Amino acid sequence: MMFVIRITCFVICTGVLVIFANANVGAELAIATRSKNRGKGSMWWGIAKAGEPNNLSPMSPGALYMDTSVHGTLRRKQRRLARENTGLLEAIAKGANLAINECQFQFRNLRWNCSTRNFLKGKNLFGKIVEKGCPETAFIYAITSAAVTHSIARACSEGAIETCYCEKHYRRPQVFSNGNTGSVTTNVRDFEWGGCSDNIGFGFDVSREFVDTGERGKSLREKMNLHNNEAGRSLVQSQMRQECKCHGMSGSCTTRTCWMKLPNFRVIGDLLKDRYDAATRVIAANSGTLKSNKAHSNRLPKNPTALMTNSIHTKRENKRKHKYGFQLKPFNPEHKPPGVKDLVYYEMLPGFCEKNPKYGIQGTHGRQCNETSEGVDNCDVMCCGRGFHSEEVVVVERCNCIFHWCCEVKCDICRTKKKVQYCF
Repeated sequence: MMFVIRITCFVICTGVLVIFANANVGAELAIATRSKNRGKGSMWWGIAKAGEPNNLSPMSPGALYMDTSVHGTLRRKQRRLARENTGLLEAIAKGANLAINECQFQFRNLRWNCSTRNFLKGKNLFGKIVEKGCPETAFIYAITSAAVTHSIARACSEGAIETCYCEKHYRRPQVFSNGNTGSVTTNVRDFEWGGCSDNIGFGFDVSREFVDTGERGKSLREKMNLHNNEAGRSLVQSQMRQECKCHGMSGSCTTRTCWMKLPNFRVIGDLLKDRYDAATRVIAANSGTLKSNKAHSNRLPKNPTALMTNSIHTKRENKRKHKYGFQLKPFNPEHKPPGVKDLVYYEMLPGFCEKNPKYGIQGTHGRQCNETSEGVDNCDVMCCGRGFHSEEVVVVERCNCIFHWCCEVKCDICRTKKKVQYCF
């Protein structure tokens, strides 16, 4: 009887050991897979496809309900930021949609048109093209980071996020010349700060905390992602403009009230598209010659004490500096290193003419083109020399619009025939 029991125990224990061994192998494979795919796409992009409207609704002050599909796209740190800053997730979701719409507008006439898929898994939102460190991926990272920064800054000034408010008004002394003596007088202004400025400081910092989560900055791909994320944020920050309103009798503008405001996001999209056209191909610098990354050092907050007063910041500034402490070298040694707002990449795709399921490229078969255009949407360019065919379609649009006092605009409905070209 004892003999049987010992044999049974041996079999059971051996089975347990086999199970443990298989579990360890599976864990190692999972870690290897995550390491291989690290930095190739961001899960949080899926917020943009969480529903129409987004499945986000505040239950009570200080608490935010997150739909399970949204919850699964976020990392633990991102969920904490959303939980501690009521209204933040709505602003980020709005920014994600803003980025998609702007990306598709900027590339509407190119072979790659920034197509998206209706997947809640954010890494698949733009297709597998994000697995490559190409210029298109660089633009995706920059535009999403910029849009989140823009959306959060604007949401603060609109009172949509409970933990932030209008940006504190600038108090820089204004200097004016004295025509008689050539001397200058300081602390003189012909306006007063007022209104509600977009809170670019909060938008920049939270975007960095949220968007860069998971990017450790160790591999070349992660460094590329961090640089392009920062480039998008910095471009938004540089576009803050002063707006003023006059006060006085009969428009005399005796005094002015001024505030700082971000431009329409189309301005940011246009600038980023220019950066995409001039993107820099890079390689990683030797570990022995690492220098502080300009893309990080130029963007530290002007008021360090402001970081300590915000709920989203922790005492990890030294770790953060190390994360951004890298230098990317241009692939061509004769080119200058990438600047603060430059986009960077390190590899090219074979092309976008033909469908490539491996990278989620749809190709240009069936794409609309313009046979009379001299731009990139010309049929010879768009169709990659395969040719095209024309179809006659009926376009329905409003026309002959007249304004009636007050306050209504009445239009006629016009139908016109139009020839449209499509690629073979």
